[in-house]
Amino acid sequence: MGAIYLTALLLSLGCMLLLDWRFRLFFWRDAVTAGVVTAVGVVFFLLWDVAGITSGIFFRGEGVIASGILLAPELPIEEPVFLAFLVVCTMVLYTGAARLLERRRARSVETGGGR
Repeated sequence: MGAIYLTALLLSLGCMLLLDWRFRLFFWRDAVTAGVVTAVGVVFFLLWDVAGITSGIFFRGEGVIASGILLAPELPIEEPVFLAFLVVCTMVLYTGAARLLERRRARSVETGGGR
């Protein structure tokens, strides 16, 4: 039972990547830029976590669904996977919303409503 959370995170990340693939929003639109954005985002939030851990603000919660594997004191293996999911999910939502708004704007201009 110890890997349920990690498995759920990986499945969720996989589903986000499938949506990304279907609509070509982030990684399948520009893989290099998406890789850089994802890496920078994960590193930023990991540094944030480390700052919180060292200052005594963040603690690892005990749970039967967590794997119990730690990358560092108070930093479970699930954390970077969650952060990758967070960044990918955010960027898929952002690029999807931007595409929808752009299509709406283009339709409005075509019908004469954009004046």
